[in-house]
Amino acid sequence: MTEKLKQVIKREVEKLPKENQEAINSLGWVVISEEIGKKHLLSESEINDLQAQNLLVLVGLADPDYYSQNIEDEIGTSKDEAEKIAVEVFQKIFTPINDTLIDNLKKGDAVKNSNHKQNLNFILSGGDYSAFVEQKDNIMNDTKNEGAVVPVFSIKKENLKRKFDI
Repeated sequence: MTEKLKQVIKREVEKLPKENQEAINSLGWVVISEEIGKKHLLSESEINDLQAQNLLVLVGLADPDYYSQNIEDEIGTSKDEAEKIAVEVFQKIFTPINDTLIDNLKKGDAVKNSNHKQNLNFILSGGDYSAFVEQKDNIMNDTKNEGAVVPVFSIKKENLKRKFDI
């Protein structure tokens, strides 16, 4: 890994809320990314590109739904190889980090101080704990919920609203 990539990773992760940083740092995802890259016979620069793509998803700048396509485009692998890499990255990196964040949400104040709207959103989402994440306008108007968190995988509010408009 290049020194520049290390600095970018550190800087981008530090921009996230404390809970997200803890979840991301709970797993040695950089080393796991390198192992996955070596397993799939990627060059050093391709491994750096893989790590950069992983970072983009972890900090919410890239949509996880397009991850395999991004791997195919940025690394230059075949579609099948990109899908194999994506499956392995999801199993070994994204899912464990997301599970850690959800566990932290369950234990944290965001769930304990829930309101009826959050409970309804949780039920409608099929059990998505991001329903308990405070919205920016609520944070500014409500001083008792200072421990608001943002999920590792960002969710676009507009897309959720369209799904549940009645």
